[in-house]
Amino acid sequence: MPTTKTLREGSTRKRAAILSAARELFLADGFDRSSVDAVAARAEVSKRTVYDYFGDKQTLLQAVVDAVGQAMISTIRRTLDDTLTDATEDADLEDALITFSMRIATDMLGSAEYATLQRLVRAESGNLPHRGYNSMADTPDEAIAERFAAFGAAGLLDVPDARLAADQFIALTFGVALDRLGSANAAEDARVRPLVVEGVRTFLRAYRTR
Repeated sequence: MPTTKTLREGSTRKRAAILSAARELFLADGFDRSSVDAVAARAEVSKRTVYDYFGDKQTLLQAVVDAVGQAMISTIRRTLDDTLTDATEDADLEDALITFSMRIATDMLGSAEYATLQRLVRAESGNLPHRGYNSMADTPDEAIAERFAAFGAAGLLDVPDARLAADQFIALTFGVALDRLGSANAAEDARVRPLVVEGVRTFLRAYRTR
């Protein structure tokens, strides 16, 4: 079996097929009951190709989780670009932040990809690099912080520490919903929206330029 150093990138199509097959099998049958042979058969590649691309089954699981996490990050960045733009003005800021938050609470937190990520991390934590493994890490916070820094430069927000502001924004919106309701999925729970709205208003009371 090849080591990490000898893994090859290979074709994008084959790599995607292997990841898709592994994701389906890990979700349906669990990590332990899903063999590399089964993954290869579903992806229509050889068993050797799976090993050449990913090395071992644990690395394949991590790659599946990372791929779903990257899809989530793409959703966050796309939503930021759609809702919190350079054209945002002070009068529109509250509505823009609420729209962004609600889009995340429905399009991302209500998505099949997010449900997949949660299921895999919960069910297979023992087979991931460490407990609580997070394929998104700090990327969402940093993406929001970048946008808040831009708003600071434009005079819309007073943010000496944009990353801290992003962390507090997330805590006041999604964090409160998670703490109070156990979920911030607005697609399934209408109680999420009023918590998000009040969180945005609390954030602006602290950070809006006076």
